[in-house]
Amino acid sequence: MDGFERRKKQKQTAILKASLKLFMKNGIKKVSIQMIAKEADVSQVTIYNYFGSKDQLVDEVIAYYVNNLWVEYEEIIYSKQLSYKEKLEQVTFQKNRDALHIHEEVYERMMNDFNQNRGALKDYQDKAMPLLMDLLNEGKELGYIDKNISNEAIMIFSQMFINYIQKEEVHQYLLPYTEDLMQLFFYGIFGKEKD
Repeated sequence: MDGFERRKKQKQTAILKASLKLFMKNGIKKVSIQMIAKEADVSQVTIYNYFGSKDQLVDEVIAYYVNNLWVEYEEIIYSKQLSYKEKLEQVTFQKNRDALHIHEEVYERMMNDFNQNRGALKDYQDKAMPLLMDLLNEGKELGYIDKNISNEAIMIFSQMFINYIQKEEVHQYLLPYTEDLMQLFFYGIFGKEKD
């Protein structure tokens, strides 16, 4: 990559980071291109040159955010230093921490895209399935997941959960309950087994 391409990439990343920070804090509607330009230390023209429109920038910011989450989860799941329980807890509670920092407008945009079977969350879901299968198989090998429960049944259960949260009338009020739902998803209504 030559110097021009490197500077261009650095500016694009600065714009994505600044946009993400502002969108997560203030929502999408209250953030102007002028605010983003100031935060990223670039001109408004640069933002339009790289992203075309605010709407396209929002899509790119969400993809950037989801991709960063993907990298974090992948590192956790394939970590050799973490026990299985630590992996499960970090993935579960990292999702909770992430959900608490998402502005409602950003969350709504992500869920609307997901409902329409497009956008970064759809791509994430497609990549996440093999990762989830690896995590399930490791859990079975180590005795954390009942070997008698098929991966297919677990995937059906997961898909039912995903299908339910995709409903517009559901995802509008879901965000405050993310931690409880993740707890239920991974540990059921009986909670964690005692060690």
